[in-house]
Amino acid sequence: MTSTNGDESLPQGIRKRGGSLQVRVYAGLDPVTRKPRYLAETIKGTDKAAQRRAAKGLTRLQAQVDQQRAPETSVSLSHALDEWLSANEIEDTTRRTYVGYIERTIKPAIGNVAIDKLNARTLETLYRQLRRCRTRCDGKPFIERHKSTEQHDCVTLECVPHKCRPMAASTVRQIHSIISGTLTAAVRWDWLGSNPARVAQRPKAKAPEPDPPSATEAARLIDAAFELDADWGTLVWLVMTTGLRRGEVCALRWRAIDLDGEMIDVRRNYVLHKGVGVEKDTKTHQMRRIALDSETVALLRDHRQLVSSRVESLGVTLTDDAYVFTGRKTPDHSKPYSPHAVSSRYRDMAERLGIDTHIHALRHYSATELLTAGIDLRTVAGRLGHGGGGATTLRVYAAWVAASDRKAAEILGSRMPKRPKPSTRRQRCGQRDQG
Repeated sequence: MTSTNGDESLPQGIRKRGGSLQVRVYAGLDPVTRKPRYLAETIKGTDKAAQRRAAKGLTRLQAQVDQQRAPETSVSLSHALDEWLSANEIEDTTRRTYVGYIERTIKPAIGNVAIDKLNARTLETLYRQLRRCRTRCDGKPFIERHKSTEQHDCVTLECVPHKCRPMAASTVRQIHSIISGTLTAAVRWDWLGSNPARVAQRPKAKAPEPDPPSATEAARLIDAAFELDADWGTLVWLVMTTGLRRGEVCALRWRAIDLDGEMIDVRRNYVLHKGVGVEKDTKTHQMRRIALDSETVALLRDHRQLVSSRVESLGVTLTDDAYVFTGRKTPDHSKPYSPHAVSSRYRDMAERLGIDTHIHALRHYSATELLTAGIDLRTVAGRLGHGGGGATTLRVYAAWVAASDRKAAEILGSRMPKRPKPSTRRQRCGQRDQG
C-alpha cells in the first residue's frame, strides 16, 4: 500500500513535509469533540536513515493505538479545568481561590490550548510572563484605565498608565499546582498520555524567614495584653504557649478544652471571606491534641468563670458550645472573635510598644522556644499541626533545629566519661618507662 501523498516510495502513514517526514496514525474519533484524532511524529530529514526511523515510529504509534494506550481526547485546557473542579472535593474557600486563579489568569492565557498540545516550554513561558507582569503585557507603555468612560483627550484628563506588577512566586506556584492537578486528572481519565507540568520548572519557593519576638519583647506583649483586659491577655497568652493559628484560636469552643485533663483538642479553623465568616477544618485537615501547662490551665479556669458571670448577667447560661473568645459586640459568646479584628488589635498593641511584629509571630515564638529548650522535632511539629512528620517544621525552623542539635551535642559531651588530660597521660607514660 502506497503513501497518500503520491510518493510511492513511502508507506501509508508517512509523508514528506518540507525537509522532514511526518508519521501519522488514525486513533479514532474524539469522544468529546467527535472529530477524528491522529497520533503524529516528525522525523528530521528525508534520506534512507530518516525513512527507517519513520518506519519505526509508525510501528510504535500503531502499537499505541492497538493497545489502547493512546489518549482518548484532545479537549481544551479550559474544559479540563472545569471537569477537574467539578470532580475535586475541596473546601469552599479553597475552591473560590482556585476559581479566581483559573478565570483571571489561566483561562485567558492558555485556556484554549488543547491539553495534548501543552508542553513544559508553554507552561514555563507563562510562568515567566507572570513573574514579569501579571497582565502579561508586551512591555510597551499604554493607558490601562481611563478616568472617564467618554471619548476624551488623555492629555487634559487624568488617566492611569499601565505599570507592570510582577506576580509573586508563591502565587505562580499555586497556579502551577492547579494546572498540574488538572493534567494529572487528565492522565488518569485517559485524556492525556503524560503530564508536562511534572517536568516544567516553576518559581522557587522563598525560604521561610520566621521572625519571633525576643523573650523580652514577648514579656512586654503579655503585660500589655493583660493591661488592656483579661480576655485579650488570656488569648495572647494561649497563642504564645500553644502555637495555635489565628483562625484556630478564634474557632475554639469550651467543649474543646479539658481543664481537668489539661488538654486542648484543635479541630476547627475560622476564616473570613469577603466579610463572611466560615468555620472549617484546620489548615492541614488534621485534629491534634495539645497539652497545657498548669499556669495556662489556671488562666483558662479564671477566664471561664469570668465569661460565665458575663453571660449569666445577660440571662443566658454558658454552654460548652460557646466560643472561648469573642469580640466586644458579642458578650454572650455566641459568635467567634473575628480573625481580622484579632490581627488588627494585636498589631495596634505592638505598634504602641514599638515592636515590629504580628500575631502569627507568636506561633513562631512558641516553636523556637521549644526547639531551643531541646524538645524533639516530632513533638514540636505535633503541637504546631505540621504535616510530614516534622519535615515542614525542619524547613521553617532549620536555624533553631541546628541550635538545638548543638545544645544536644554539648549535653551529651558533658555526660561522657572524663578523659585524662594530656599532661597526666605523659606523666603516666614516664612512670612506666622508669619502671
